[in-house]
Amino acid sequence: MRTIQWNAENSTVRMIDQTLLPVEYREIECENLAQLCEAIRSLRVRGAPALAAAGAYGIALASKLSSANDMETLLEDLKNAARIILATRPTAINLGWGVHRVIKAVSEAYDTAGIRDIALNEAQAIADEDVQINKTLGKHGASLLEDGDTVMTHCNAGRLACVDWGTALGVVRSAVEQGKDINVIACETRPLNQGGRLTTWELMQDNIPVKLISDSMSGYVMRHELVDKVIVGADRITEDAVFNKIGTYNHAIVAMEHEIPFYVAAPASTFDFKGWEDSVKIEERDPDELRYMQGVQIAPEDVPVINPAFDSTPMEYIEAIITEKGIFRPPFLIDEVRT
Repeated sequence: MRTIQWNAENSTVRMIDQTLLPVEYREIECENLAQLCEAIRSLRVRGAPALAAAGAYGIALASKLSSANDMETLLEDLKNAARIILATRPTAINLGWGVHRVIKAVSEAYDTAGIRDIALNEAQAIADEDVQINKTLGKHGASLLEDGDTVMTHCNAGRLACVDWGTALGVVRSAVEQGKDINVIACETRPLNQGGRLTTWELMQDNIPVKLISDSMSGYVMRHELVDKVIVGADRITEDAVFNKIGTYNHAIVAMEHEIPFYVAAPASTFDFKGWEDSVKIEERDPDELRYMQGVQIAPEDVPVINPAFDSTPMEYIEAIITEKGIFRPPFLIDEVRT
């Protein structure tokens, strides 16, 4: 199934609960906006493209649940829902992109029934487009990989981070689909081990060779010539930096030192055409994510913790950005992606 989709039988948002993987595969249903927002905050659904679909479906869900009988009240309900959804994950731009796209679409409706129909249709379109966008992106990126390459990746930028196929892992999948022999090295990705839990699980499901390393081993594997390319996803791309899961910046520095190409794979919806690095709010995660693991204490309970979800990598460390519109190399002109 898709990572996230609309359940037409009971008008709910169905998704894979990614917090349970790889131990348990379970699908959950979000029946109301509070449940959907909790799923976004707790990372039951995560990854930039998947969050775009989650935000879009959230507006569709709010339209179905609203008891408003007039357009003005219904539109106000949807704007309130949008504010609630946007507050859940401030760094990932795709969440807002999905929300705002549906809000804009419903503004063209003529009655309340039209608003509800348009909201759901637009959310469905966003989800369907994501799959095709990622496959197109993957084909572009596959041209950068050679038969026999070993690709290092960080966090999870696979089908679980999208509606399907994936961005960074979509590039790997597309290369494998073309008959290339590709191996992957997955960083565990602290603090929630999304690389260890999700990336390895995905690739093993697809029989793509993968090895797991700790985040602090990236220098070791690059120095020992065990890595040919690095490909990561992104949660927001500004004119001057790429925001991705914490630790990405470290890998980019090490890759440049060892003359290993460092690529970013992301759809055009991940680009922030107005923002700059200093204008982006970095999400700070719960300190207990570092003090505990699976309910087991692994650090002193009262130790102060710095736990940002993302870091930013300056453009000078990036060899190219892979999008559905093609491959963009420095010097980056962000308006080229807009067109």
